[in-house]
Amino acid sequence: MNFSKELIDWYSNNKRDLPWRTTQNPYYIWLSEIILQQTQVKQGLPYYEAFVSKYPTVFDLANATEEEVLKLWQGLGYYSRARNLHFTAKHIALNLNGIFPNDYKNLLKLKGVGDYTASAIASIAFNEVAAVVDGNVYRVLSRYFGIVTPINSTAGIKEFKTLASSLIDETQPATFNQAIMEFGARQCKPKNPDCKNCPLQNGCIALQKNKVDELPIKLKKTKVTLKYFNFLVCIDKNKNILFEKRSKKGIWQNMYQFPLIESDRSLNSEEFHLLNFNKKFPEISTFEYSLYNEVDIVHKLSHQHLHTKFWIVEVNELLKKSIRIEDLDKYPSPVLISDFIDTFNFDSL
Repeated sequence: MNFSKELIDWYSNNKRDLPWRTTQNPYYIWLSEIILQQTQVKQGLPYYEAFVSKYPTVFDLANATEEEVLKLWQGLGYYSRARNLHFTAKHIALNLNGIFPNDYKNLLKLKGVGDYTASAIASIAFNEVAAVVDGNVYRVLSRYFGIVTPINSTAGIKEFKTLASSLIDETQPATFNQAIMEFGARQCKPKNPDCKNCPLQNGCIALQKNKVDELPIKLKKTKVTLKYFNFLVCIDKNKNILFEKRSKKGIWQNMYQFPLIESDRSLNSEEFHLLNFNKKFPEISTFEYSLYNEVDIVHKLSHQHLHTKFWIVEVNELLKKSIRIEDLDKYPSPVLISDFIDTFNFDSL
């Protein structure tokens, strides 16, 4: 069986009609690949279309503020991607005259671009023979060839990259790369793959050995840590509200949130009062507070779970450095915060 030919034949009959597949413009391909990191196509497609509409060229994206980029990215998660996207756009516009590097080696130098993204752009935009290896590719290769080396080990990363490079069709690298990724996404799926109608079934070692559900193998993740967040929704009598920019480095850097107090456990109303609200806001002398959610809202990130409570704090004094409640949706905020803004009835105050 010709592995590459079977994949490409399958792709020609089954590929989805996606906008970044109708162009070789490196800006659009780069944009799509950054958005699709850690993101499924159905979720990423509306964001891609929004970015292309608002920022049709790399110069347009470079001229935007980081805050504008983060706002458009809001809800997609992994916000470092948006910050790197904006940084790289400015670099290409200002230092490279708007011209993308046209080979894998130099694409790899761009901030936010790793081996997979550099390979994808190099092959699709510039027809370079550079094999992509993403989650879909790991799955297809590990099952078909029966590879038990963990995909997130140093040895595994090297082994799968070498194998993918030996299989790529050098006459049509862009098509092969897109074919193997599409095959993993639609045919050789993580759960319940369609093995009965798979064109590769005769050569698939995992199918022959009944190990489809066992592959690929991945080393256990690092332990997830628990954090307890208490967001203070501080509102004064003129319907002004405190909304802070998170300058501290981390996944939410430069996003906006309500003032935050962290605790070592989930708090009830009495325990919250003992946190001494006035230490955080000494200028506020009179206030009333209530708990919005008795049950913690658990926001799960890759490395930590945030157990969250929102405390509604009504103050008599006029708040300094505040914004109007109706302006909340103008600022980029994590989905945890934006979901609260969307659901809380501010008019009831």
